Amino acid sequence: MYDARRAEEFVGEVLKIVGRGKVFVTTKILLKHLASENKVLKAAKASLKRLGVSEVDLFLIHWPNSWLTIEEQARNFEAVYLKGLARYIGVSNFNLSELKKAIEATRKAEIVVNQVYYSVLNKSIEKDLLPYAIKSGITIQAYTPLEKGAVISNKTIRKIAEKIGKTPVQVTLNYLISRPRTIPIPKTERKNHVEEILGSMRWRLSEKDIGTLEELSKWYRKWIL
Repeated sequence: MYDARRAEEFVGEVLKIVGRGKVFVTTKILLKHLASENKVLKAAKASLKRLGVSEVDLFLIHWPNSWLTIEEQARNFEAVYLKGLARYIGVSNFNLSELKKAIEATRKAEIVVNQVYYSVLNKSIEKDLLPYAIKSGITIQAYTPLEKGAVISNKTIRKIAEKIGKTPVQVTLNYLISRPRTIPIPKTERKNHVEEILGSMRWRLSEKDIGTLEELSKWYRKWIL
């Protein structure tokens, strides 16, 4: 889906330059390919060919397929692990019920990741999905962690950033890093932004600042309940 398959080709070019062993490669399968094990394997092999690798480190179901049961699509998708095309498998955009069903359906592979929308301004997964993931040893990959830049203008985040000498981006990402089993995956196209992102690691927000940030989206949680 990403750039009509060209994103995988681009990553493949990068791997040739920097070396396969230096990159943890993740890709996804579109829901239309989950209808059968054969379709899964055909799509997966096409992805590997574009990437120029014999296996990826992590393969994800992009979205659950509403036309199939979770159990059926999870078992079909497990083929990428059973056939040696992926070291690990996971899912993306699965709610708690869907995640539980997927975990119970696989035979030999473990579901190790659920990639979902999660940020300091949208903590909806903290209600049930995140606690379950922590308890079950499943990593949460938090996409859109910077809310497309909205965190930069948030007054509370800016105040904390100014106080501790960090940027709003670094404060926002460090909050997510402070959550157990949580990895934010911010998007960037600029080297200076990569450097800023790197600056969100190897330190921790104080408990007081974390508590302040935890209060940020209470209005959101009340709205969804």
